[in-house]
Amino acid sequence: MTEPTRTSGPDPLLDEALDWVVRLKAGAPTRADVDALQRWRAQSPDHEDAFRAAARLLRSASAAAKELADEQAAAAPVAALPPRPSRLLTRRIVFGGAIAAAAGYVMIRPPLDMWPSIEELSADYRTAKGEQRKVMLAPDISAELNTQTSLALRPTPNETRVELISGEASVVARRSSSTPLVMLARDGRVSALQADFNARCLDGVVSVTCLDGIVTVEQDSRSVQLRRAEQVTYSRAGLQASLPVDAKQVAAWQTGLLIFRDRPLASVVDEVNRYRAGKIIITNAELKRRLVNGTFQVDKLDNFVAQVEQLFGARITSLPGGVVLMS
Repeated sequence: MTEPTRTSGPDPLLDEALDWVVRLKAGAPTRADVDALQRWRAQSPDHEDAFRAAARLLRSASAAAKELADEQAAAAPVAALPPRPSRLLTRRIVFGGAIAAAAGYVMIRPPLDMWPSIEELSADYRTAKGEQRKVMLAPDISAELNTQTSLALRPTPNETRVELISGEASVVARRSSSTPLVMLARDGRVSALQADFNARCLDGVVSVTCLDGIVTVEQDSRSVQLRRAEQVTYSRAGLQASLPVDAKQVAAWQTGLLIFRDRPLASVVDEVNRYRAGKIIITNAELKRRLVNGTFQVDKLDNFVAQVEQLFGARITSLPGGVVLMS
């Protein structure tokens, strides 16, 4: 794979950005590394643009590596890399050698998901843990992003297109033309002209709930049309049949509430972890299965651990970094 042609000479900022991307992908980044990157990006709009360009280069190399790996599974083994390569050599290995290496396409996954991946950081719109944000995607399309959500613009000549990289978003489409809004999420797409819908993309599973109007969800050659209070999910296992749901419960996060009905504690903790600082980990299998019925306020989740301790008699161990063990 050749490096992209530059018509205006070397770009020092892009080189620095590539070094940052390589450092986060190929090394073992710490919280200090991530904070340092954020400071570097905040220096100017040019720094931010350079980082996004570097991330796009990595995504392109990653996609190409995966495609080649699928097509040439029996290719010759990759030669061992020399020890302690220079930063320039490392960058070439990551970006140019990704095609031959194949295994290099996997994006770095932060430990315990306690900070965003490179792909999430390069989104056009992103919310931090506990943050919610409203954005206008077009004059007739608005979106409210829930906590830890990354949304990217993917414009095409004939479509208004966005990608839900991860997280959850509530979208209101009031298209004045016959061109629908198209939202990509994993390997599927959601389209709507005059509709409100909630889309959630987490851990490889996408769920779409129609809050009003008509929404079409497609994956591969299958499609499902949703009407008010209907939901469909899809993943690698395929597109499932639509089901009736409580639309108010699905959209409760927009009013600052989390509503759970007969949900295992493990599932509830996974959701709470998306809003609350730190990370809660359940180490007791029986405790994970305990059912929860309740409504929690997003701005008062600091009390959640104490509530679980009182309700289920859980043993609580607090560790540095905001990590809490429940047993």
